[in-house]
Amino acid sequence: MSQKPSDQTSFQTVRIAERLAFSASFQPIFDAGMNLVDETAAYLDGDGRRDVKTLSRGAATLYAAESMRLTTRLMQVASWLLLQRAANQGDMSRSQVEAEKGKVRLDSSAEGVDSPFYDELPESFRDIVERALLLERRIAMLDREIYGSPVPVETVAPNPVGQQIDLLRTAFAM
Repeated sequence: MSQKPSDQTSFQTVRIAERLAFSASFQPIFDAGMNLVDETAAYLDGDGRRDVKTLSRGAATLYAAESMRLTTRLMQVASWLLLQRAANQGDMSRSQVEAEKGKVRLDSSAEGVDSPFYDELPESFRDIVERALLLERRIAMLDREIYGSPVPVETVAPNPVGQQIDLLRTAFAM
């Protein structure tokens, strides 16, 4: 006599992203993010200072705006990664992480990529910007999978760096 599955059999959904973020498999993502933060800081403090001196006025202005966006983006990503690591290591509960991660914004725009001056920026800088965007998108996707949809933008406080970038755009007619 064969057994039929019971109508009362329940299945529990396995959330792969959540398992990843709260497991040892999270370490490579964490390392990639933190390495990109370090690489960016080294570039901006080293070769970036030299490279910006050779740019046209428009490209130099875009470089300044993009470097602010880049550092803001990477600080948000690093914050998220550190929160996840704290939860993974048992230093914070999931509810504590959820409360703190509300301060992290993973939705910055890639406005500079559309600028006519973007191709004038140093290739190594553009590479860092593009890798940071990909990392941020990957982290945002993990975040949505684990915690659900982000808070609507209307309820989030304005980004002071974004406001300054808008002022720069207005001043330099970008």
